[in-house]
Amino acid sequence: MEYKLTIPLNDNEISMLRAGDMVYLSGEIYTARDAAHKRLVESFNASEPLPLSLVNTTIYYVGPTPAKKDLPIGSCGPTTSSRMDAYSPLLLDLGVKVMIGKGKRNEAVKASIVKNKALYLAAIGGAGAYLSKCIKKSELIAYEDLGSEAIRKLTVENFPSIVVIDSYGNDLYEIGKTNYLNSLKA
Repeated sequence: MEYKLTIPLNDNEISMLRAGDMVYLSGEIYTARDAAHKRLVESFNASEPLPLSLVNTTIYYVGPTPAKKDLPIGSCGPTTSSRMDAYSPLLLDLGVKVMIGKGKRNEAVKASIVKNKALYLAAIGGAGAYLSKCIKKSELIAYEDLGSEAIRKLTVENFPSIVVIDSYGNDLYEIGKTNYLNSLKA
């Protein structure tokens, strides 16, 4: 299936999506890579205030390149999601509903996605220049010292992604592998 949705997603929208669905997102998403994830978790563990509310947020695992003249952002392709696996369960518990990246997730993240009725989406790796055309605005939110890994709020329009892990724990990467292996037996 294919859906055009506005962020933040509500529980009904999250529950209707299935692994393999194509989703075009519009609204506000936040960038954060491993360095920003580590700081968020350290701040929470130290009982320090977080620089943004994580409730019902979408986090895109990206470190964009600098913007060219008259553009809100430079190339903006996803980074490998497994680098965030150590931090993702806590951030999901704190309210994150959608994560966008590329690549597999570990079992703890999958379990936390199900527990928190969240989603993991994949953006197309290697297509950062194309994806940046979906970004209409970029605003620095926190951790400026991290450079491209700082947290930014992006306003996106029809940002393409694929549901990899749905709120029921179905994993497109596992489904694809199983379907392929079964096709070899036929």
